[in-house]
Amino acid sequence: MKRALRVVAATALASTLSFASAAQARDMDLEGARPSAFAMFGDALIVRPVMTAATVGGAAIYVVTLPFSLIGGNAQEAGETLVVDPGATAFVRCLGCTPSQHERNQTDQEIRQANRD
Repeated sequence: MKRALRVVAATALASTLSFASAAQARDMDLEGARPSAFAMFGDALIVRPVMTAATVGGAAIYVVTLPFSLIGGNAQEAGETLVVDPGATAFVRCLGCTPSQHERNQTDQEIRQANRD
């Protein structure tokens, strides 16, 4: 059983390292490009479920620590950090986009909308 667990852990670590090197190998000029199918796949299967769980967990932590945040005067900052930011990553950001790609897409949409009006 321990041997199987070690093999699974080693495989997970190796695949994580291979994904990281592929992401680092991207050309910096491609930041504005559309996300690849691989990025969308990883985002849909890994990032979105993790960030959804982080949003739910962050909301629970926020509610539990709200009295202390109110005393400290940082309830809004705590809410943004624990709930809003993970929620935006899970539900608002385009599938497979990096944060910079998402911001660029949002800016492009705003420009197109302003030009229509």
